Amino acid sequence: MPSNEPLNFDQPSNSLSQIAELERKKLIPKNDFAKTANEYSSVNKDALADGDAQGKGTGGSLDVYNESAGAIQDIVERKNEIKINLYKNNSPYTTPKA
Repeated sequence: MPSNEPLNFDQPSNSLSQIAELERKKLIPKNDFAKTANEYSSVNKDALADGDAQGKGTGGSLDVYNESAGAIQDIVERKNEIKINLYKNNSPYTTPKA
């Protein structure tokens, strides 16, 4: 039966390892949502639909009828779809009466 030797993943202490550690700290993205300063929530700047491509929400609960909700791509697509949709706010779909 083969014996398993413990694996050692320590890097040697040399200038290349030190440079690599500095570069790794720069390249790994940091989480900018801090508990005390910028906690992510429904009213965070990155969550709100303010004309950029990031945010989708409006800060309201189940705000499905708000036309400013969504990222800029969503708003443009919604306006394009309304052009071909027969049922708009001023002429909504109604149930036919017998």
